[in-house]
Amino acid sequence: MPPPARPVGIKDIARALGVSIGTVDRALHDKPGINPDTRRRVLDTAAALGYRPNLAARHLKSRTTIRISVQLPQEIALFWDSLRDGIREAAAPFEPTLQVEFRSNPRLGEGEVELFEQALASGVNGIIVAPGDPVALEPCIRQAARDNVPVICVVTDAPGTERLASVSADPFTVGSVAGELLSRFLPNGGDVAFFTGWLATEDHAQKLRGFDASVNAVGRGVHVVAVVEAHDDERTGYRRALAVLDAHPDLEGIFVSTVNSLPVLRAVDRKGRAGQIAIVTTDLFPALVPRIRQGQVAATIYQRPVTQGRHALRALYQFLLDGTKPPARIKVVPHVVMRSNLDLLLERRWPERETQ
Repeated sequence: MPPPARPVGIKDIARALGVSIGTVDRALHDKPGINPDTRRRVLDTAAALGYRPNLAARHLKSRTTIRISVQLPQEIALFWDSLRDGIREAAAPFEPTLQVEFRSNPRLGEGEVELFEQALASGVNGIIVAPGDPVALEPCIRQAARDNVPVICVVTDAPGTERLASVSADPFTVGSVAGELLSRFLPNGGDVAFFTGWLATEDHAQKLRGFDASVNAVGRGVHVVAVVEAHDDERTGYRRALAVLDAHPDLEGIFVSTVNSLPVLRAVDRKGRAGQIAIVTTDLFPALVPRIRQGQVAATIYQRPVTQGRHALRALYQFLLDGTKPPARIKVVPHVVMRSNLDLLLERRWPERETQ
């Protein structure tokens, strides 16, 4: 295997253009004393060569202390802990002058306003949040904007607010992929059920819209006969899954749009339908692996929480460091995991561990 390519530096840009390193430095860092046309040529060449600024070195030079508050739910830990891992990985090169403070609320939408207010009162420089109730959080995000505290939403969004950006596996796409998969798993059509957390949450509502749109577009006689909100609670998910299976004994397919799939799978087990219903789940964790191997789960859509965490931290940090504004929406491409590619992905310790 050839060694990885060396990162492009300022010297490479200067050499390509035949200009001095000082000229390139002034152009990249928007310093005075450089011709606008030269600045444009430098920036275009930097982009073409794939130049990326060394944020860690710049941070060490700045000697400023940046405090970022991260508030995420405790449940379901399988997903949210992975997202925290991504944030920690991205923050590590900038420690100790970058301080990341983790705050936890019980579940998505519970207690997040209080945590947000605590973060603002503590004087943090930026906030990463997963809005479960964006309407309730809107005044908080507005106050953060007044205080010049940028906010990045991760996994879920708070559209119409003054947040800086959102990072997610595009929820409409996740739902669309699941709808297309189930439609193709059921070539003769059939009744299917959609399980989610809260439809009041933008992420969950968008997944349902994508799922419906995809099922209707494929047009194979697949009908959504039940839409179930389980509130990411295991007992609620299990109880409501049993009720759906009782009410629809001929159910052919299920999509669980959150990581809370195990209660639904246990309900299918209890009814003796394991392997008989085409099931698409969301995300990838150890307890799901044997079910994919055995064919009880036809596919899972991995939202890559570690990558989402990395992107959120980096975007917020760079904005705080030098004012570089990220795209309003940073979309992480989800991965479809099936029995055929499961072992390959496990060998790579989950796909996102290899992809930045």
